Amino acid sequence: MSPSTVRRASIAVALALLLTLPLWIGNSYYINIASQILLWAVLALALNVLVGYGGLVSLGHAGLFAVAGYSAALLLDAGYGHLAADLGAIAVTLAVAAVFAVLALRATGIGFLMITLAIGQILWGIAYRWASLTNGDNGINVPTRPAPFGLSLASAGPFYYATLLTFLLAVLAMAIFVRSPFGASLRGTRDQARRMTALGYNVWLIRFLAILFSSFWAGVAGILFLYYNKFVSPQVVALTTSAEALLMVISGGSGTLLGPIVGAAMVVVMKNVVSAYIERWNLVLGVIFILIISFMPEGLVPGSVRLWRAGWQRIRGQTPRAHRHALHSTLEARGLTPSGQPERAP
Repeated sequence: MSPSTVRRASIAVALALLLTLPLWIGNSYYINIASQILLWAVLALALNVLVGYGGLVSLGHAGLFAVAGYSAALLLDAGYGHLAADLGAIAVTLAVAAVFAVLALRATGIGFLMITLAIGQILWGIAYRWASLTNGDNGINVPTRPAPFGLSLASAGPFYYATLLTFLLAVLAMAIFVRSPFGASLRGTRDQARRMTALGYNVWLIRFLAILFSSFWAGVAGILFLYYNKFVSPQVVALTTSAEALLMVISGGSGTLLGPIVGAAMVVVMKNVVSAYIERWNLVLGVIFILIISFMPEGLVPGSVRLWRAGWQRIRGQTPRAHRHALHSTLEARGLTPSGQPERAP
């Protein structure tokens, strides 16, 4: 069976499981957990655009995530409809992201990281201190969820399917992005920025547009988060939110489509399911991250694929080509046959 066939079959099985999940789970609590996994996966995929494909590590995406949530909540509180509030929230998020990009792209590496961290903290300070606008610690409540085409999303099942549709659109957009010339140029700025400049590419503009693309999906995730909780508060803008999103990307495997999704699932399950049985779940999560970084530095998904291939080759009794070639060279130097027996004189 070819790898492409296996990949298509895996995608079909995954889609079938996601589409039927409310039917075979039944419990609304776990359906809500699945919705959380999907909306956090959208945020992780958005951050992965910068971390995995652009080589730009950001600790400020929680700010953009929260800007969308706060903007939608404020517009709804002002009397606008859900569609107008959501579109307005995305527009505000992109405007803030443009300023975010102009400031952050003054540096790369640790400089970019520190600038995004500072911007995130500024946004947290605004959410926490500007009480006349954001209601401070009390946050902003949203009384209802939208009802697109007359379909109410008030219960767990319909909201899960709306989140699933958004998640699938995000994955499709990321897949198109990765395979597009723009995605290739972004990876080029990650690997050889000076060479890309010498070839005539505008590295700054490529990174600027990548930040806007990433921020769009971060804003979409922020709106989903608002409707899921029907509430937004300064806690959403906290550094821990950005750190968790970054850990989702790194632990699952940056620069892959599946890695951030697996990372999001792991973190959400630990926070909402395992924490009910293990009081010190943070310690367990930390140990898991240390093990992943120690034994799978490329991330959980790429590392698992590597180990699976190595194990499959051993099961089939096959030696990788490079090892087989080295083994034959060593045996020939010692005058032995591949079976380990001395060569016979002619």
